[in-house]
Amino acid sequence: MQVVWFKRDLRVDDHWPLALACDQGPTLCLYVYEPEIIGSEEFDSSHLQFINQSLHELDNRLKSLNGRLTYRVGSMPDVLAALHATDPIAALWSHEESGNRITYDRDKRVAKWLRDHQVEWREIPQNGVIRRLKSRDGWSKQRAAFLKKPLAVTPSEITHPRGISAGEIQPPEALGLTATNKTKLQTGGETPANETLNSFLTDRGQDYSSEMSSPVTAPDSCSRLSTYLAWGCLSMRRVVHELHDRQGYLRELRDAGEPVGGWLKSLRAFESRLSWHCHFMQKLEDEPEIEFNNMSPAYDGLRENEFDQSHFDAWCNAQTGYPMVDACMRALHQHSWINFRMRAMLVSFASYHLWLHWRPTAVYLSRHFLDFEPGIHYSQFQMQSGTTGINAIRIYSPIKQVKDQDPTGKFIRHFVPELATVPDRNLAEPHKMSLAEQSKSGCQIGKHYPPPIVEHVVAYRAAKARMFAVRKQTAARADAERVVRKHGSRKRSNSTRNNQVTKTK
Repeated sequence: MQVVWFKRDLRVDDHWPLALACDQGPTLCLYVYEPEIIGSEEFDSSHLQFINQSLHELDNRLKSLNGRLTYRVGSMPDVLAALHATDPIAALWSHEESGNRITYDRDKRVAKWLRDHQVEWREIPQNGVIRRLKSRDGWSKQRAAFLKKPLAVTPSEITHPRGISAGEIQPPEALGLTATNKTKLQTGGETPANETLNSFLTDRGQDYSSEMSSPVTAPDSCSRLSTYLAWGCLSMRRVVHELHDRQGYLRELRDAGEPVGGWLKSLRAFESRLSWHCHFMQKLEDEPEIEFNNMSPAYDGLRENEFDQSHFDAWCNAQTGYPMVDACMRALHQHSWINFRMRAMLVSFASYHLWLHWRPTAVYLSRHFLDFEPGIHYSQFQMQSGTTGINAIRIYSPIKQVKDQDPTGKFIRHFVPELATVPDRNLAEPHKMSLAEQSKSGCQIGKHYPPPIVEHVVAYRAAKARMFAVRKQTAARADAERVVRKHGSRKRSNSTRNNQVTKTK
């Protein structure tokens, strides 16, 4: 009996473990609800809803091939032991996973059980992440070569082992969770994943490069593939293949004199971000400790002992007094998605204006990102918080972002209805309205909407001074050189990678 272990790869198409296992003999397709993951502080019932939707479609796809999905609840080694006692396992097949500490430790326990019982574990790479990478030199070429390889052929038929009960999809209540009350969440499954990819490449993505930064236009113009990639409803290799096919078609049209609008520019920008997707995941693969520890130890102790719980609570509850910050957080509370620039602003505001350590804020947002991908998540949090030691310090102005990305207040007024009648000119800083203006707008600061939790200029200057005080230290410079060698992009010069300019966004 071959066992295919589905984790963050909830699909049938381009699934090499499934394709290879089915060539070896009867194949059990397994999904395990693991209490240690479901009960972790990073997991949310919105994640479970998406997973269950994906499992429902996955099961139907497998049944169309005469197979089926087998569900279990428990520790993975215990599940394997029970299955092995019923029908000896010849091999376990799965994709490699660049997960968090919980899944990393789990995999070590699984590996030990398999060794003890002389069962082979065949792990297949995916996502362009390279395990046991010795150097970042040449990584981009290795990633590109991997993603150009052919897609796996879907098995024409699956022989399911006899005598093993199927189990069933677990509702949240059975796992100690309450059903999510979030609305307009993306639907899980291969079908919506492929529909989303197709609509982006042929319809929605033409203005991606110019519209991805604003929360007004980003929901439609961004690819919206991050959630499907995070849970594996779609493989990175399929996205890259489809992208290259579309680019080739558009170039043929252009060369024939046909208008292609902004398509090629936008798809180049999208292709770059797919590369960054793997780049940041590779960081966690190479150094799992960055889930918990500063990438550059020179920043240890910088924020840890000054954590302000009231600031953290205001940030979590979207009561900071800065309309764009609060609107973005409320959007996440409802929909579990916001575009990248607004994510970066949320993290920047927490890390610099509120001087909060990145770890608690990262854990909080892991639950509110439906596309939570540990490698990208923790690498980005460190980058946006300035603790890598090698990236430009990006301090986003929550005032400037209103003027640049939501000048008419469409996004803010939707998610912060207290400000619905505040004039456009006052929307970035409603606390600066006179009492007469507040009365006229029906929004009294301190009653209907809170005053700013901190003063932008004062907080910005203090954060900048403290960050540069660390960066000037000899130890920080030595750390930066080490981080560049281990994690830096090789497409830029060392001087660019060590750029210490402060950027106000």
